[in-house]
Amino acid sequence: MELFEHNYWLTTAEFPKPQARPLPSRMDVAVIGAGFTGLSAARTLAKRGAKVAVLESETIGWGASSRNGGMVLTGMKLGVNKLISMYGRELTRRMYAASLETIDCVERIIREETIDCDFSRCGHLEVACKQKHFDDYARQAEVISREFDHQLRVVQKNDLCAEIGSGIYYGGMVDEMSAGLNPARYVAGLGRAAIKAGAEIFEHTRVESLQHGSHQGDAGWKLITSRGELWARDVFVGTSGYTGEATPALRMKIIPIGSFIITTEILPEGLAHELSPRNRMIYDSKNYLYYYRLTPDRRILFGGRAAFFPETDQTIRRSAEILRRGMIDVYPQLADAKIDYVWGGTLDFAFDIMPHAGQVDGIYYALGYAGHGVAMATWQGQKMAELIAGEKPGNPFIGIPFPGAPLGMYNGNPWFLPFAGAWYKFLDWVS
Repeated sequence: MELFEHNYWLTTAEFPKPQARPLPSRMDVAVIGAGFTGLSAARTLAKRGAKVAVLESETIGWGASSRNGGMVLTGMKLGVNKLISMYGRELTRRMYAASLETIDCVERIIREETIDCDFSRCGHLEVACKQKHFDDYARQAEVISREFDHQLRVVQKNDLCAEIGSGIYYGGMVDEMSAGLNPARYVAGLGRAAIKAGAEIFEHTRVESLQHGSHQGDAGWKLITSRGELWARDVFVGTSGYTGEATPALRMKIIPIGSFIITTEILPEGLAHELSPRNRMIYDSKNYLYYYRLTPDRRILFGGRAAFFPETDQTIRRSAEILRRGMIDVYPQLADAKIDYVWGGTLDFAFDIMPHAGQVDGIYYALGYAGHGVAMATWQGQKMAELIAGEKPGNPFIGIPFPGAPLGMYNGNPWFLPFAGAWYKFLDWVS
């Protein structure tokens, strides 16, 4: 199989080029990471008059923010009944309301900043891989309607052809509020918006360590970077699956998990409409799931946890074969379709599979999006920036328990990922 080991989205986007300048000696806030989280926070803080430096070890949007499927999804990774059992009804209501608000947040920023990123409220479709999974959809929809006043539509197997050109599923569930976009164009637009607001972005500036200290009588942080030192009153970490040694307390609570994507050649219009008649964002009901969609130029983008380890040349090549087989299982019509691109990225999973935000050792953070990061990361960046600015934003994910590994058996090196992958495959088999 001949294909281009490259991120398709990057071929469609032009990124801002921050002006080269020396690292400043002092700023109000240092934001670590120039992805959705960090850029959203930098834009919000700069609009409030703060002097903001965004420190990025690579380039704007280099990580998961440009490598994902571009799905702007409601809800969270865990089901609503599980959330209620963990947090109770009231806090779960606030969490679910926040997940709906995240979509509006993305749409509002795109409108205010005139970001051309193919944003569309096309809705998402979850498809059931087993009858048992489909039977649970009606219960989920009833709970979400009753508890959260949000309507989902359950689609019977016989009616599923109006939503997807595949006959392998047992039914589906549609949420019309979700959206799709081009993530590379979106994160590039966020970068331009942050710069326009007054934030300074420093690419190829890796934060190596943080030291608590004072500067001219003010308490804050000295950041040791690959380009020198910087002092800031506050530090905000938005590094997600690329969280590193500079913030060990966070690194030990985040599992970096690889997610991989292939895209086909441009498909004929009729075939594209047959595969996805309503242009939904689609994902299946497995733990070891597949997710897929049409791109704006009529390619099928097909992704999944083909290999749990983060992206390398080896895991990308292996994943391309696995994903192509999976794609043909779903869509036999694509057996002869050429695969043009394959790439990988690294997601951030907490041990409880929940998003988390707040402070640890005096450092602000937001991470743990578990594949729902386009919307949640944007929203968390904004909300945490408002908190840093002295406001009191409602954020139900601040203060919830943030567990580490059992028995302290994790130091940031995810040695257990092959076992986790095997476990989730087993759960999919027996569920």
